[in-house]
Amino acid sequence: MPVTLAKPTPDRLADYVAELEQGWSPNTVFPEDGAREELAQIAADPAAFLAGIDDPQALGPPVPQPDGSVIPRLPSFRRWVLADEVLVGGIGIRWQPGTDALPPHVLGHIGFSIIPRIQGRGYARRALELMLDHAWALGLGSVELTAHADNAASQAILVACQGQLQERFTTPVAWGARPAVRYRITRPDHRAAG
Repeated sequence: MPVTLAKPTPDRLADYVAELEQGWSPNTVFPEDGAREELAQIAADPAAFLAGIDDPQALGPPVPQPDGSVIPRLPSFRRWVLADEVLVGGIGIRWQPGTDALPPHVLGHIGFSIIPRIQGRGYARRALELMLDHAWALGLGSVELTAHADNAASQAILVACQGQLQERFTTPVAWGARPAVRYRITRPDHRAAG
């Protein structure tokens, strides 16, 4: 099945809502809360929801954090992962212009989630490969991604995409205080130069 990344659009929003209602969420840290929040945003203003998840200029409002604080929005965008034009998950990227570094409160550049009932078919790996093309086009020389320490499947995807383990750590309390791992994927021309 060909895997593609699609900009979120109104014509696919009903499929996205259906998956959220069935328990899937692109938020892998707090999936139930994430799904509930997105459903509320979509119900309140579908157009604003779609605009908010495609914000490469960081024009949206500050981002609320689990502890109640707010932080400035980073440039970011999310894409829906499609296999044969059917929604199978989501992937997003965020960055700071002019640097590969991220603020300390941001755990990684790229996050992805595939709908559980169809995991294990290679969709996440292909989606990550496609999103890496976007990262390199943005001028990033490397990206960092994190995974829960017990998520062997995600770690295998990161390794398959040339990820190098950087550290084992515990996420901040605001992000669940869970054991995690951080990988770095370096742009191919930077790997060759190094």
